[in-house]
Formats: sequence, C-alpha cells, structure tokens
Amino acid sequence: MSAKILRQTVQSFLPSLAPVRFVAEDGTAVKPPVDYREPADEVLREAYRLMVLGRRFDTQATALTKQGRLAVYPSSRGQEACQIAGVLALREDDWLFPTYRDSVALVSRGVDPVEVLTLLRGDWHCGYDPVATRVAPQCTPLATQVLHATGMAEAMRRKGEDGVAMAFVGDGGTSEGDFHEALNFAAVFRAPVVFFVQNNKYAISVPLARQSAAPALAYKGVGYGVRSEQVDGNDLVAVLSVLTAAVEHARAGNGPFLVEAHTYRMDAHTNADDATRYRDDAEVEGWRAADPLARLETWLRARGVLTDDDVAADVAAAEEFAAQLRTRMNTDVEVDPLELFDHVFAEPTPQLREQRALLVAESTAQED
Repeated sequence: MSAKILRQTVQSFLPSLAPVRFVAEDGTAVKPPVDYREPADEVLREAYRLMVLGRRFDTQATALTKQGRLAVYPSSRGQEACQIAGVLALREDDWLFPTYRDSVALVSRGVDPVEVLTLLRGDWHCGYDPVATRVAPQCTPLATQVLHATGMAEAMRRKGEDGVAMAFVGDGGTSEGDFHEALNFAAVFRAPVVFFVQNNKYAISVPLARQSAAPALAYKGVGYGVRSEQVDGNDLVAVLSVLTAAVEHARAGNGPFLVEAHTYRMDAHTNADDATRYRDDAEVEGWRAADPLARLETWLRARGVLTDDDVAADVAAAEEFAAQLRTRMNTDVEVDPLELFDHVFAEPTPQLREQRALLVAESTAQED
C-alpha cells in the first residue's frame, strides 16, 4: 500500500477536528456540515416532544427517590439530546444496549416507565421484556453492555438480518478493557454496531483529563479500524444527523461506527453523590446555557415548526405522564421470596430445587 493510499485510509476513520453541530448554544443556526443531512422537521418536532416528556420523567424519578420509592436514581438531565437522538436513529427491530443512566432513552423507546424503574426500585434486575422491546437490561457494570451489543450485532449479521445494535456508554466506560475488546472484535468481523459515547466530562467524580490524554474519545476508534465521529451532544439536530449516518453505515455492511457526544450531566451522579465536592457552580451554570431542550425549542420556533400551543400541549402531556407515574409508583410491591429461584436456569438444577424446598419449609414453619 502506497503512503498516499495509507494516509487516505487512515483519514477515512478520523473524526471531524471539531464536534459536528447544526445549532449554536443560543438556538441559532450555524453553517451546517457538508457530510451530514439535516433531519426532517417532523422528526425534530417529535424529538422535542420526547425531550419535554423525558425531562419531566427525570424530574419525577428524582422526586420518587427522595420519597423513598426508589433506592437510587442516576439523572440524565442535560443529556436528553443524546438519549432521544439515540432512540430516533434506530428502527423498531434494532437493538438498544443502555447503561444505568439511560432511563429517558428507554421511556422514549416506549418501554413502560414503571418497568424502567424496576431495577432502580430494587425489585428485579430488569422489569421489562428485552426481546419484546429490543432493549437489553440496563447495565450497571461499566462497558460490559458494549460486548453484549457487539455479540448481538454479529449474531444478526450471521443470520442475514439487517438489524443494527447501538451501545450507549459513558466516558468512564471507554477506559474499560471490555470497551476496547468490543471495538476490536466488531471491526474485525464488521459487526453492525454503533458505539455511542456520552461524554459528560466525569466518571462519577473523575474528570475527563484524568481519564484520557486523547484529543477526543472518538479517536479511540481509529486504532481498531472503526470509523469515528464527534458531535455536540447538546445539539439534538446534530446528534440525530450523525447517529442516523452511523446507523446507515453499519446497516449497509460497512462495519461498526463510534460516535462521541460532548455533553454534560447537570445533576449529581446519583442522589447519593455530592457533586459540589468535585465541580463548582460556575461550571454547571456554563453548561446550563447550552441546555439541549431550550436550544431545540428556539431552533424549532424560529423555523415555524413549534408554536406556543404546541409547547403548552407537550408540557401538559408530560405532567399527565408524571402524575400517572406517581400514582403507579405509590404502592408497595408484593414480595415473593420464591422469585429468587425463578429464571436462574431454564431447567432448575437439583441443588436449586433443594434450596427452594428449604426456603418453603422455613417460610411455612415461621407462619405456623
């Protein structure tokens, strides 16, 4: 291979020097990138509705945690553009592999919100049917879902299906070995998987500068031969445009695609975290000025796609959604200890049957 061809090959994998964007922080248009097309107005209008709904869900879930109805809740406030765009870029038969912070994405995908919160309530590891929803269980360990997504994508490829798997992962997850193993395997076998990194600048309390010396996390794909891009993660128009292109790239048989979205987590890591110990108010307020919801609303209003009546209707619908969620969550779960033995094996082992029988005997003795 000549030096010229090698340079061209390497450059084809490199992300843009600056994050792709369509909309500035104040909601005004910027010069659009030549390599990406703007999503249709009706899609962006639906994205706004989902962002309003998602933010209200996030606020309600945080309140439920304070009321003791949830054990923990990791807010994604400020990352809604990433959550919604990731869902809208996929077809219904594609697979989504979320992290513990991606509850808004699941709700936008149509998963029952109470089932979404089942994990965080402490009832079950996964409260919804992954096969029916094409949504894998929310993953708490860092980056293990990236391997799962790669495996699912490769399975679909071998079966001759044209489905795509998208794996959400945080900036901290890109430091895990599982992340790198997944990228290498996906590239070698050209698995149709999109790795979507939501870089919110902190791995709990560890800032990005203490995690990586790379100019951007998107460059981590280059060494594995994975096409990569970086995007303004608070610009939904840009995120949806780039992710749509990434999904199309993977679906067409061109192999995996890595997208890094530069965004920010406005709230603490979880309700158990004190974010003031590692970041100051000025930093948070600076990112509030780039609020993805306000940015999209300004953009759509200027284009005549969104009116006052539309906003009022979306807010009212989100309030009704939150009210129904409160009502459904305001009940005590009926606990059955024997569920401990369900779904461990398709056919219970002798040891499992013995343990179950022992628990039944102990429970019966206590009742007597």
